[in-house]
Amino acid sequence: RIIQISSGINAEYGGGSVVAVAGEDFAVVGCDTRLSEGYSILSRDVSKVRKMTKSGLLGCVGFHGDVLTLTKMLESRLKQYKHTHGKDMSCEAMAQMLSATLYYRRFFPYWVYNMVAGVDNSGKGCVFSYDPVGSYERESYRACGSASAIIQPLLDNQLGYKNQSNVDPTPLSRDRVSKMVRDIFAAASERDIYTGDEVEISVIDKNGVETHRFPLRSD
Repeated sequence: RIIQISSGINAEYGGGSVVAVAGEDFAVVGCDTRLSEGYSILSRDVSKVRKMTKSGLLGCVGFHGDVLTLTKMLESRLKQYKHTHGKDMSCEAMAQMLSATLYYRRFFPYWVYNMVAGVDNSGKGCVFSYDPVGSYERESYRACGSASAIIQPLLDNQLGYKNQSNVDPTPLSRDRVSKMVRDIFAAASERDIYTGDEVEISVIDKNGVETHRFPLRSD
């Protein structure tokens, strides 16, 4: 759909969804690979998750032009930080940098919904969610994008144990979380025309990032 972001300037929402879940010592990020415009599919192979550092992933959905501009700027700042300090930026610092970057453009914001996921300085999994002008918070799980209204209630029930009684909230393994994210996208692609083609699931821990793809509906 078309969103007017300023007088005479329109942004086309590219669709797609991103899900991030923080585990004990890992984080799982899932996204679909469809880029669409209205009822037209522009590409079936566009990842919405980028590896920014050894400990941090960035998920972006929204106006694809702003997604490319924002990620290019963040990659440049991360390189500058590494050259200056001789090390990668931590996941928490990257989350704060993204917040400042979005807030700087608050009067003409990037039409992008972002999530940062990775491993913090203590070795714990972390997820940070944002609004378009930089307000952010650390969470255990979050969904954003065109199917977020479908996915978030399921995450609340299965991971947040909302509306359940006599439940033992035991931490889930990375394999269990990965399978859950895969099933969530399979269900969302049945109801949201902007989510589909493939689901890309990335698992990040202290050893690095492991990524797998699985097919979804392609119609």
